[in-house]
Amino acid sequence: MFWWRKEVRPGISVAFSDVDAGNLALHVADNPQDVMARRARLEAAAGLGERHFQYMNQVHGKTVEFIDAHGDGPTADAMVSLGQPLAVMVADCVPVVLLGERQGNMEPVLAVAHAGRHGVASDVVSATVAEMRSRGAETMSAWVGPSICGDCYEVPEQLREAVTAVVPETWSATSWGTPALDLRAGVRAQLEALGVAVEYTGECTRETARLYSYRRSQRTGRFAGLVWTHE
Repeated sequence: MFWWRKEVRPGISVAFSDVDAGNLALHVADNPQDVMARRARLEAAAGLGERHFQYMNQVHGKTVEFIDAHGDGPTADAMVSLGQPLAVMVADCVPVVLLGERQGNMEPVLAVAHAGRHGVASDVVSATVAEMRSRGAETMSAWVGPSICGDCYEVPEQLREAVTAVVPETWSATSWGTPALDLRAGVRAQLEALGVAVEYTGECTRETARLYSYRRSQRTGRFAGLVWTHE
């Protein structure tokens, strides 16, 4: 059910699901009722009780939405809340989960971001951190979930040049010697430049059978990066 799960602070957990949890996306020609049943099982496994993870309609942009209660998913690539459980779905892109702490034992600031090639190049990470700070986050930590690695993410040379011109840390080559991008390295560099501590970096999705990977199999599901507070 969970590829990686940890209580990262007292009463706050971060997790990344795996293929045992099943496909969690409604946009990949799966039966919607089956998807919703899987989401419910995941919420039960996380101990959410009557609460639900908020998902979003991800479009490879940098829009960040503040979520104050569970509802219809926004069209965005990042969300921030003051306690509402959040989810981000991927199958090679970088799922970023963030936690911001506020003074005076106030409710923590939770966030998730979908950082694919477009999101890294447009810096969805900075937009997410800015929204977290506007909500009172002072110290922040991040968990960079499983995603395709720089040894596996082959791209045309012109595309590598375009992205690395904006985020130099993404420059890579595949293990077979062709142009590639290392999106995880780019995300880590963006977070570190903003003073956000990176506490975890996940494995390569293409190389890990228990994780969905679009590059390994285009007919595939989506796993999720998750953050929630305990009741």
